[in-house]
Amino acid sequence: MTSAKKPNYTLPIIVMFFLFAMISFVTGFQNPFGVILKSQLGLSNLQSQLGNAANFIAYAFMGLPAGMILQKKGYKFSAVAAVLVGMIGVALMFVSSLFEDKNSIISIYLCGAFVGGFSMCMLNTVVNPMLNTLGGGGKTGNQLLQFGGSLNSLAATICPVLVGYLMGNNLQEVSLVDARPALYIAFGVFAIALIVLFLSKLPEPILEDLKRGGKKTDAPTLGGALKFRHYVGGVVAIFLYVGIEVGIPNMANLYMTAPASAGGLAMDAAVAGSIVGAYWFLMLVGRLIGGSIGGVISSKTMLTAVSAIALCLITGAILMEPTMINAPVLGEVPLNILLLVLCGLCTSVMWGGIFNLAAEGLGKYTAVASGFFMVMVCGGGILPIIQGAVADASNYLASYWVLFIAVAYLLYYALIGSKVLRRDASAEVIKEEVKEGISVND
Repeated sequence: MTSAKKPNYTLPIIVMFFLFAMISFVTGFQNPFGVILKSQLGLSNLQSQLGNAANFIAYAFMGLPAGMILQKKGYKFSAVAAVLVGMIGVALMFVSSLFEDKNSIISIYLCGAFVGGFSMCMLNTVVNPMLNTLGGGGKTGNQLLQFGGSLNSLAATICPVLVGYLMGNNLQEVSLVDARPALYIAFGVFAIALIVLFLSKLPEPILEDLKRGGKKTDAPTLGGALKFRHYVGGVVAIFLYVGIEVGIPNMANLYMTAPASAGGLAMDAAVAGSIVGAYWFLMLVGRLIGGSIGGVISSKTMLTAVSAIALCLITGAILMEPTMINAPVLGEVPLNILLLVLCGLCTSVMWGGIFNLAAEGLGKYTAVASGFFMVMVCGGGILPIIQGAVADASNYLASYWVLFIAVAYLLYYALIGSKVLRRDASAEVIKEEVKEGISVND
């Protein structure tokens, strides 16, 4: 008997890789675009973070609905819907550049950023399981996810460098019009992905299971997961982590490009964009290193180490003078900014460490608990706003005390808060449930 021919998913896999990169590329717009809007419209530091806030707060609204859409409509429908929503978001950001009135620019741009956040949340919900499915699960599926994650980091590196280059050296004369080429690129990639998705046949294991009579009965609820204290602590940690990851480069970009009279370093936008890009590049390096040593070092040890190092780097950045030093590749860089850039090596592995510790011993609640993490990504919009408010009230470096407190919590969570514990069960019950779920971290 001739075995069935295995489908060739090369083209859909390539599209998923591009979408993985677009998640980071479009999300990354909010940092340099915030610098542009601040200069163009005379915004405060807090106001310059509103686009970033709108993008990430969208996750709080779309996290759970995105999972429901995937469950009911399958991968292809969800991916197409996410791309269409993304195109609308990019189009709105472009439309905002057509206006000269301050209120019109801000309102339309924020709508675009918010709609873009919907798309990024939907893509995050779709792309990860889809790549795993296209790879057939197992080692191949995991390998595709690792490649996708690397492209995600690469796009995050390119975005600030590209937009910084488009902004040029005279920040006082720059506007959203100068950043249009970046929006053209994003819209073009989305359009190509949309066409390929329509023409591609994707595996739909969820829909096929329902056709065979599969039912979702007695589905584990989020309430059950929230009974585990270490999971609740992990939810807080994820919320703070995304704020840390985004807040470090966002405020650094504002600090570097602000005039000396406003407490900034008055650096060229192109140079500042390259330095911010280095932060995201180090996140790529950190993820590759973390993946290679993750099999021999526990999540608890890894999260403890990077949190402690990040605390030292942030403290040094706050207290040290911005003395210029010659850094490899980057050239002349303020020492305190270099310390913040090095934090990229630390933040790169925090998500995985927190996720693994928080999911420990959840057993049947793991899936629903993982979905709720997507809602907590909204921390990437809230913490930078708090940072911006502190910068307005004090100075740029003082705003990093907000992130210092957040990283201190991650260190606490790694050392103490991640201990597997459920609030309504005895120690004996916990041990039995852990055995049925995932083995305890060292």
